[in-house]
Amino acid sequence: MPSVRSKAALSLAQTEPGGVLPITEIRGMPEARLKTGMEEFDRALGGGIVARSLILLGGDPGIGKSTLLMQALGALARLNERVLYISGEESPEQLKLRADRLGILADNFLVLAENRFETVLSHIDESQCSVVVVDSVQSIFSPSLDSAAGSVSQIRHVTAGILDVVKRGAAACFLVGHVTKDGVLAGPKVLEHMVDTVLSFEGERSHPYRILRASKNRFGSSSEIGVFEMGDRGLQEVANPSELFLSERPEGVSGSAVTALVEGTRPILAEIQALVTGPAPGQGRRTCLGVDSQRLALMIAVLEKKLGLALADQDIFLNAVGGVRASEPAADLAVAGALLSSFMDRVAGSRTVLFGEVGLAGEARRVSNAEGRIAEAARLGFTRIIAPKANVEAAAPGRGLKLVAITHIKELASLLFQEES
Repeated sequence: MPSVRSKAALSLAQTEPGGVLPITEIRGMPEARLKTGMEEFDRALGGGIVARSLILLGGDPGIGKSTLLMQALGALARLNERVLYISGEESPEQLKLRADRLGILADNFLVLAENRFETVLSHIDESQCSVVVVDSVQSIFSPSLDSAAGSVSQIRHVTAGILDVVKRGAAACFLVGHVTKDGVLAGPKVLEHMVDTVLSFEGERSHPYRILRASKNRFGSSSEIGVFEMGDRGLQEVANPSELFLSERPEGVSGSAVTALVEGTRPILAEIQALVTGPAPGQGRRTCLGVDSQRLALMIAVLEKKLGLALADQDIFLNAVGGVRASEPAADLAVAGALLSSFMDRVAGSRTVLFGEVGLAGEARRVSNAEGRIAEAARLGFTRIIAPKANVEAAAPGRGLKLVAITHIKELASLLFQEES
C-alpha cells in the first residue's frame, strides 16, 4: 500500500508546476467578473467577463458582431478599463469611422490593425489591457506555417497561441469567428473545445432584433440569452424581451398561441404561429422556423393518434415569432394549440398562455420553473394559464390568474377555445 504523503511533501508539491494534490489542499481562486454595464451582454456571459478567459463569438456576416464587441469595449473604457481591439480585416481609419458612429471616444480604447500572429501575440502580452478583442481568428496567420490564413492548421495554431498568452496573463480575450453557410462556426470543431465560452449572435440582417446566445460557458449558464435591437447608433439593449416578442401579435386570428419559455434564468413569453392548409397531393410539406422539426413531427403524430386529426396530407408551417428559439419541451402545448387553432380555424384565447411537455401517450408532463413562467405571464397582463396538472397543483395561488390544469392532450381542444375570465 502506498505511503501517505507528509504535509511537508504536500507543501513542496504546491510549489511545483503539475504537482499532484488532493483537491482539499488547493486554494480556491475567487471568480472576479468584470461588468461592462451592458446588462444583456453581461447576462449572456453569466454575469460578466471572467479574467483570463477565452471567449469565441460567432455569427453571420453583417449581423453586428464587431459592433457589439466595440460597444462592449467602449463601455469598459468609460469605466476606466484599458482595452484593445485588434482587427485583421479593417484599417485603423475604418475602425475610427465605426467608433465615431457609436460614440466611442476614450484614450484607453486602443486599436491595432494587424494580422501577423507573432505581432498580435506580443501586443496581447504587453498591452496590460483588461479585455482584448481579436477580429477575426480566421484573418490571423503565422508565416511559420505553409497553409493560408483561415485554414484548419492556422486557426488551431493561432487559437492555441492566444490561449497560452491569455491563461498566463490577466486579460480576457474575445475571438470573433466566421460561420459557414449552414450557420455553424467555421474551422475545426476543436476550436470550440479550446475556449471557455462560445457565444452566438443570431438574427436576420433585415430584422432589427438580435439574440446573443451562450452555447458553452465554463463560468456560468450555457443557456442564457441577451436581446438587442439594431439601430442607427449601434445595438440597443432590450430589457423586456417578452413585450418585444409579443408586440405585433395579431388579435382575433387563428393559428396563434403564446407560450412561456425559460432561457437560462429568464422566463420569456413568445408567440407560436401555425398555418395548416391543404389537402395537398401526397405527403404534406413541413416547414419550421425557431422550433425543432422533430418536436413538430411528434406533435403531429400525437394529434393524429389521440385526437383523430387528419394532418398527413396538410401543408404545415410553424414559426416562433421574433427570432426566438422555442427548443425546450415546455413549448409542446403551445405548438399543439397553434396547430389545433389553425386546423379548426378557431381563435384561441388571446390572454391565455400555454406551457407543458406532451408525451407520446398524449399526457401533459410537468416542466421546470413553472413559478417563473406564471409570474411573467401575470406581469404582462395575461389572465389564464393552461399547464400540466402537476405544475398547477404546485403553483402558489394569487396573481389574478386562472390556472387551468391539463392531464391529456384530449382536453386541450375544449379548454383552448373557452372564454377567458
